[in-house]
Amino acid sequence: MVEQPREHILACLSSAPSNAKIIRTAATMAQAFHCTFTALFVQTPSYEGASQSDRDRLRENAALARSLGAVVETVVGDDVSYQIAEYARLSGVTKIVIGRSAVTRKHPWSKPTLTEKLIAMAPNMDIHIIPDANADGSYRPRGSRAKVDMVTLMKDWTGSLVILSLASVVAWAFSKVGFTEANIIAIYLLAVLLTSMATSSRSSYVLSAVGSVVVFNFFFTSPRFSLRVYEHGAPMTFLIMIVAALIVGTLTDRLKSQVRQSTRAAYRTNLLFETNRMLQKAATEEEIFQVAQTQLHKLSDRELTVRPGMAADGKPNSTVYLIKTSAKIYGSVVMEGSEALEAFENSVLLSILGECALALENMRNAKEKEEAKLLAENEKLRANLLRSISHDLRTPLTAISGNAGMLLSEGDNLSPDTRNRMYSDISDDAAWLSNLVENLLAVTRIEEGRMKLNTQPQLVEEIVSEALQHISRKISEHSLTVVHRNELLLAKCDARLIVQVLINLVDNAIKYTPAASHITVETWQEQGFAVISVGDDGPGISDVEKERVFQMFYTGSNPIADSRRSLGLGLSLCKTIITAHGGEITVSDNVPSGTVFTFTIPSGEVEVHE
Repeated sequence: MVEQPREHILACLSSAPSNAKIIRTAATMAQAFHCTFTALFVQTPSYEGASQSDRDRLRENAALARSLGAVVETVVGDDVSYQIAEYARLSGVTKIVIGRSAVTRKHPWSKPTLTEKLIAMAPNMDIHIIPDANADGSYRPRGSRAKVDMVTLMKDWTGSLVILSLASVVAWAFSKVGFTEANIIAIYLLAVLLTSMATSSRSSYVLSAVGSVVVFNFFFTSPRFSLRVYEHGAPMTFLIMIVAALIVGTLTDRLKSQVRQSTRAAYRTNLLFETNRMLQKAATEEEIFQVAQTQLHKLSDRELTVRPGMAADGKPNSTVYLIKTSAKIYGSVVMEGSEALEAFENSVLLSILGECALALENMRNAKEKEEAKLLAENEKLRANLLRSISHDLRTPLTAISGNAGMLLSEGDNLSPDTRNRMYSDISDDAAWLSNLVENLLAVTRIEEGRMKLNTQPQLVEEIVSEALQHISRKISEHSLTVVHRNELLLAKCDARLIVQVLINLVDNAIKYTPAASHITVETWQEQGFAVISVGDDGPGISDVEKERVFQMFYTGSNPIADSRRSLGLGLSLCKTIITAHGGEITVSDNVPSGTVFTFTIPSGEVEVHE
């Protein structure tokens, strides 16, 4: 079954008083259809001269649209109907909501209204025209061009007069040389063109056009130095000249407006591209907020503050913008000044805030995924630990309980050899449990930083001897050799912990090698360190496992001779203890077969007190 395309409603945004009704109607439709809602404003060149009341009303209408769930967008162009139709086509809009135009066609040859042009440009789209009884047609956007202050106006007029004067000088020179009136007319048309390019007010090139006709009539037509015209057809020439001059000025002015719009579009694209690139490099949320602050300062010279979360309050003459997605608010921007931003600036600002909100959302999602992954790994380690402990405790506890029960109930009937063997089994299992618990407690204390090393000069031979006294009785099934290369070898260490290291290493050698294997404990001194190694001639450890044997809870793949599983704590504890002493522990192959664990601890010196 083919899924039907989702509805997308577009409301046309303007500064008209009746536009609020259009926005509310579109919002109601979007809510009924459960679809996307967009409010579109088309910024034309005439908006540059819009009155403050029109700007404030447009700002209020845009705020109303956002509060009703709309995404406010701004496009720039001369033809409003074309921009609406093109945006609707590219954005997948299915319905357009627009108000009834206050301007009607008085004659068949009159210019088509906005609604008529939009229907013609988007014939396959649903267009809903909203009537408004309160819209009496009296509203018109005031100011078709940007307002020019008197100082700028005087400069423009002065510039127009200067250009006209220079053109007259050139025209006089050309007339002396013998150029025709058509060439001289071209000089004045060029002057109008230059005036419209060099000035910012329409009155400047209008003044230039009228002045060109007057000057041309006064200096270069018969009778000269008079505004009277005797030649047949001369008035029509002047009329054509002034119309041509006005057309040239108007086209140049429109071209300047298009250039400004293109420049703004390029600036917006570059600013957003730069923002996106900076956000990709940001590693923390603070850096993302700093990017927002930097880019917004480039957009507007107003004082602004970017902060995480909602702004507590703003100054009376300030505006608050939110850095948010559809589901969450991440920060806010407090911008000083009560005057509303231009539509172009407001559009770029919202785009920057949207990019920053998306970057913050992605960063927090990545952080949450990392935390979830870490939590899952911790839970996995915890589960492995509990499973291993429960398995390891069950076997010796069962043996202890069974032997103890047998001794209590049938002790008098058992032979002395049987009783001694059962006593020995209980002792060995209890010792094994004691060693397991000691390893667990030692790992906990060291990982939490609660274990303090009591380092003193110790005789290495005595440390080895004490460790071998705690070794399992199964050592009798192996051949054990102890070699001390140096007599009276001293090490500065915590003897209790180093004994624990040796017990773990020798126990591993017993556990992972078959009966009758050879185990060698060797000590020597090397470059200020006491070196102790435990080697065996068992099956050995693969290169892959060598890289992981010191990881906590790693048990490898070797079978265990006594049917007990290993928690994978022994070698991890050994590495932690040796590292705490400032030494190093390594694993290597024994030639021709087997494994050698070697660790170093700092050498010690005996202090002689006289």
